[in-house]
Amino acid sequence: MQKKQTLKYILCDFLAALLSWGALFTFRKLVLEPTPLSLPLTPSHSISLLINDANFWLGLCIVPLGWLALYTIQGTYRNVLRKARLKELLDTALASLIGSVVLFFLLLIDDNVGPSRNHYLSFLFLLAVHFVLTYSLRLLLTSQTVHRVHTRQIGFPTLLIGSGNKAFHTYLDIENQETYSGNLFVGYIQLNSSPATHHSSLDKVMPCLGSLDDLRTLVEQHHIEEVIIAVEEAEKEHINDILLHLNYCADLIIKLTPDARDLIIGSVKQDSIFHSPFIVINNRLMAEWQYSVKRLADIFLSLIAMIILSPVYLITALIVRFTSPGPVFYAQERIGYHGRPFRMHKFRSMYVDAEQSGPALSKDDDPRITPFGRFMRKVRLDEIPQFYNVLKGTMSIVGPRPERQFYIDQIVKRAPEYLLLQRVKPGITSWGQVKYGYASNVDEMVERLRYDLLYLDNMSLTTDLKIMVYTGKIILQGRGK
Repeated sequence: MQKKQTLKYILCDFLAALLSWGALFTFRKLVLEPTPLSLPLTPSHSISLLINDANFWLGLCIVPLGWLALYTIQGTYRNVLRKARLKELLDTALASLIGSVVLFFLLLIDDNVGPSRNHYLSFLFLLAVHFVLTYSLRLLLTSQTVHRVHTRQIGFPTLLIGSGNKAFHTYLDIENQETYSGNLFVGYIQLNSSPATHHSSLDKVMPCLGSLDDLRTLVEQHHIEEVIIAVEEAEKEHINDILLHLNYCADLIIKLTPDARDLIIGSVKQDSIFHSPFIVINNRLMAEWQYSVKRLADIFLSLIAMIILSPVYLITALIVRFTSPGPVFYAQERIGYHGRPFRMHKFRSMYVDAEQSGPALSKDDDPRITPFGRFMRKVRLDEIPQFYNVLKGTMSIVGPRPERQFYIDQIVKRAPEYLLLQRVKPGITSWGQVKYGYASNVDEMVERLRYDLLYLDNMSLTTDLKIMVYTGKIILQGRGK
């Protein structure tokens, strides 16, 4: 359903961009551009002017693709089944303004259309026509989807956490609200096995799927899109644990039932006057366009790095090969985005079978490290194969360093908040890496965690740029370890 609706939005946006560009070109050719007196302005001549202009056809091929790229960067095609018409209006207006300005300065400003006022007319015409066409088609799609949600033709798999009176009454409030919100309850999780905190009527409307330990598995198994936390007063100490288990998933919508204090201090957010009030936990750490730009920057910079550093790759590979027996590259399983395992690639900096006795972290005087490996680690040379991981999408240039499950299990026992790092892709470099370099023990991993959590709280393109600058400084000074 989600993919089909996304395709409809893309096709409608493409059609609107196609029609608006054609309308603009026609308006400029037939109304604004000066016509030589020797040429009669007949309908057939006007059409021929349009058809025979190569720029018209070139624009029809390229301009709509540019609009789709802008919408993708803006995050238009995420969660298309949950779009709100008012927000759609504002987002479309903003994108239309930005796109029209870009097109004006790239393609239109140098055209000969008579007086300068005609340039402004061209811009306003493009802005108005494009916005009206785009939003009209989007409004039609969004209204159809909203209607299907309200009439229970579309539902969003929802997990209820809690088993007491609050959980049961929360369920009733959602089911009996004036306008159906789309919550399709697949079951609930019981936090406390005490009969005093269990509402027997809850079992009649949905099954008990397990306990808090099963939460992560249940979310993936049932494709949960929304989690509603409705715990009793005596169970509130579980909320932090619940959020730690859920915050790894950026696309998951998490809602908490409010109490009187939340209502007083204004923590409750409403997305509709007809729906039940909740505290909504926002898992998106940056604006949608920043996520898109970050990924585009990862791809572009990785390609540039791999091209420019290709001689370095070759020379490093030869030195590794001839200074110690064994393979040039070393691939190791690490845990990445959403807790998914992946293979991280490095130039081999240790002797073969360095971990034959089990996982072990490296130290400054580690005898397992080869002489050239020690140099590579100083200047981060062993890390450059990870640009391949960035291109694949399993890593980013900037993000918390990925660890092995063996060490994650130890870290989580002491610092459960480590799981929050799985909300973002791991990186080649991070603020924790800048501060500590390679961690030589679990204590240092926990200490480094503070800086990685600080990165999450301040995650932005500007922060990424600062970390890359500091990383470059460390490489030039050879201060890695």
